[in-house]
Amino acid sequence: IMVQSSVINNGSCYYQGRKIVFDSAVSTSTQVPDEFDRNVPRICGVCGDKATGFHFNAMTCEGCKGFFRRSMKRKASFTCPFNGSCTITKDNRRHCQACRLKRCLDIGMMKEFILTDEEVQRKKELIQRRKDEEAQKEAQKPRLSEEQRSIIDTLVDAHHKTYDDSYSDFSRFRPPVREGPVTRSASRAASLHSLSDASSDSFSHSPESGDRKMNLSNLLMMYQEQGLSSSPDSKEDEGTGLSMLPHLADLVSYSIQKVIGFAKMIPGFRELTAEDQIALLKSSAIEVIMLRSNQSFSLEDMSWSCGGPEFKYCVNDVTKAGHTLDLLEPLVKFQVGLKKLNLHEEEHVLLMAICLLSPDRPGVQDHERVEALQDRLSEVLQAYIRAHHPGGRLLYAKMIQKLADLRSLNEEHSKQYRSLSFQPEHSMQLTPLVLEVFGGQVT
Repeated sequence: IMVQSSVINNGSCYYQGRKIVFDSAVSTSTQVPDEFDRNVPRICGVCGDKATGFHFNAMTCEGCKGFFRRSMKRKASFTCPFNGSCTITKDNRRHCQACRLKRCLDIGMMKEFILTDEEVQRKKELIQRRKDEEAQKEAQKPRLSEEQRSIIDTLVDAHHKTYDDSYSDFSRFRPPVREGPVTRSASRAASLHSLSDASSDSFSHSPESGDRKMNLSNLLMMYQEQGLSSSPDSKEDEGTGLSMLPHLADLVSYSIQKVIGFAKMIPGFRELTAEDQIALLKSSAIEVIMLRSNQSFSLEDMSWSCGGPEFKYCVNDVTKAGHTLDLLEPLVKFQVGLKKLNLHEEEHVLLMAICLLSPDRPGVQDHERVEALQDRLSEVLQAYIRAHHPGGRLLYAKMIQKLADLRSLNEEHSKQYRSLSFQPEHSMQLTPLVLEVFGGQVT
């Protein structure tokens, strides 16, 4: 349109001598009608009934949609028996078809939007085909069998029955004593812990790539360069000041009891011979305890929180029970790595059961039977990962690698336990169960 003469003033303008007044309240932005607001009830523009959506270019109910389609297809011609201006409502919409059809047209319903019978059939076939495709995709999704689901439920229940996340029993142990002489290992551990506190964000939240600036190895090197590394004469210090040994000995003894309880509920475990059950428990107990302890491990300060502040354990506390950083540094690395896998509880309990049922443990006689039990659990774990971790193709391999890491930790633990048990003043602090379970490893 060519504007020959226009003067705009206070919301009005003159166009070819005619004054046009604009409503100043109208916004230049697109206005969204009320029917698009999900909070506003949708009302049929014909009869006022509840609308089901846009039909043939207007918001209507199902009844008026069907009426308009039938009328247009039949090319119906209606006559109003009254004066041609009936008010159409939900209750009287059948009384005057002429005014109802007129109302349909008035609100913008268009016969061009009506599909032919062939188009309707094609649309139905397309909808059905999509439903069939969705059903096929759903059917092809990995699923757990009833037996696999039952095994998982049994293991989860076993874990719940043998792991008290309130840690209320800890108050029954000999109390933790953190005072006393500080050994060189404790001093090194304190340095490690304080440094890790200061860098916990960069350590625990950074990606698993090589650009991590502050890891445990770097921290260890830092205080080794400061002259805090152990020396031959440190053995003299290690023999004294194990103030946390009684408490942690009770904690480990308690954990062994819970591992035994868990093992007895693993499907197939009780069918093994008593000798094989004992061999499996003795050799795997410390590994399962390490796996269980990940539930209380915190990435924020790399400590184990078991209830109140009194039962929060850092690396320094464990050195006061006779262990050194040769065990504790890789243990913390293991806990961090395991925590970052973000395992489901089902995966966690399956990993514990697989760890316990390892046929290559010392003293196991019926290797084939134990291996069959472990293979069944491994298949269940892989099936669970496929069903619940579609993008976790490497998760199973990472979990199995954790079992290999546990073997190394077990070996170092045995070495340090052996050194501890050879000292009568310390071995007398250990419980009979700890001596029985770990004592078999001392030769």
